[in-house]
Amino acid sequence: MAENNKQQEIKIELTPEVAGGHYANLAVIAHTPGEFFIDFIAVSPNMPQARVNTRVIMNPENAKNLLFALRDNIQKYENTFGEIERKVAQGNNNANPFQA
Repeated sequence: MAENNKQQEIKIELTPEVAGGHYANLAVIAHTPGEFFIDFIAVSPNMPQARVNTRVIMNPENAKNLLFALRDNIQKYENTFGEIERKVAQGNNNANPFQA
């Protein structure tokens, strides 16, 4: 018996409220055995505190799929617009605004 490998089409709706998006210049990532938590934060200069504006929770398989999708899209971006240079704070080789 032949398997049916046909993918089902998913219609995705993007409401105006969601289409505006949220700006983030910091992401904090944590995980449990079954889930990854990605908190997106907008940090302002000279402000001692910042609030999480979006939290995304994914299972490990979907988190890895996101990793590969980001890697693919960054490669396409750099092929079109040039290499993205990472800015690292002087004296801190591990500085990463999107950190684990």
